[in-house]
Amino acid sequence: MKAYSALITDTLGTDTLERIRALSPNFICVFFSPQKADSPLLKELCDSFKGITMVGCSTAGEISDSTMSEDAISLMAIHFEKTTVRAEGITVETVEDCYQQAHALGQKMAGENLAGVFILAPGLNVNGSAITRGFADSLGANISVSGGLAGDNTSFSKTYTLLNGELSQNTLIAVGFYGNNIKIGTGSKGGWAPFGPARRVTKADSNILYELDDKPALDLYKQYLGDKAEQLPSSGLLYPFSILEDDQSETGLIRTILDVNHESKSLILAGDMPEGKLVRLMHADVDQLIVGAENAAEEAHLDCTDSVTSVALLVSCVGRKLVMADDVVEEIEAVHNILGPSTHLAGFYSYGEICVSDVTKAPELHNQTMTITQLSESS
Repeated sequence: MKAYSALITDTLGTDTLERIRALSPNFICVFFSPQKADSPLLKELCDSFKGITMVGCSTAGEISDSTMSEDAISLMAIHFEKTTVRAEGITVETVEDCYQQAHALGQKMAGENLAGVFILAPGLNVNGSAITRGFADSLGANISVSGGLAGDNTSFSKTYTLLNGELSQNTLIAVGFYGNNIKIGTGSKGGWAPFGPARRVTKADSNILYELDDKPALDLYKQYLGDKAEQLPSSGLLYPFSILEDDQSETGLIRTILDVNHESKSLILAGDMPEGKLVRLMHADVDQLIVGAENAAEEAHLDCTDSVTSVALLVSCVGRKLVMADDVVEEIEAVHNILGPSTHLAGFYSYGEICVSDVTKAPELHNQTMTITQLSESS
């Protein structure tokens, strides 16, 4: 396995093109800012590598090795020696379609020696929990499932996925890794701290939260946000919900807000909010978020030696980026320090992260986490 990662800002450049071509890649990931979605730069990149499996999505920030950008393309080119890579897409027209279409795409990906699936989903007008369940139900418990939802900075206006040169606002993409030599490690951790009382979800429908303790969810949420309520939904990224067990222990699942409905006084979340569950609001401490990123890297770490090349695809939440501000690069550096210098990084800040939960032992939609998928090949 060989890999090359780069953060491309203004021009593709002859040197970058030559380095990618010298690798003879059979898989390329590109994570691009919304500004780059319809740019000549992204089109040139796609045109330059037609015939090679290429996937990507728009972001709320681009990650490459130990740095981050807000107006660039993060590229990861990989040459697998003993692993077959296949990417497929399916259209998701409505939130109600998410489970069925994800299940159908999962069945399409299933095959002999499938080791894992990396998912890139639209970031808006979807239910990430339903998407994750669809893949989990179609692929079974032994297949690694990870990935994330596309971003749009904090505009919540338009997100894109990319499959072999084709941009779309409603295409769900899955990349399958096939073979006996592929090694996949995943990890997902937060670092957020709960505050305030636990409240019961008394009315919810899928990913729409209507009432907490029999009170309109939006009204109650605004009381906590105070002046920041005027900046909803973006300010909601700073105060996600933690889903609790009845004894108020943590389930490890966090839900963040994608939108609000003032008419129904409801909150539209990135994933399911189970009716009857207890929830508590959360806030962040920068140091603890960095510790969370380190813990995710330790969980995903494949223990590759320094002589073995590996790659790590990082999907971190836009809410973490907003909280950490100029310190956000520290969580990327923390991951790189754990995974080691022979691991190339690429990734993006997202509207939701997908990974197996260390609590439920099943693929889940996460919010406000650093989620890592590390790939390597055994000899």
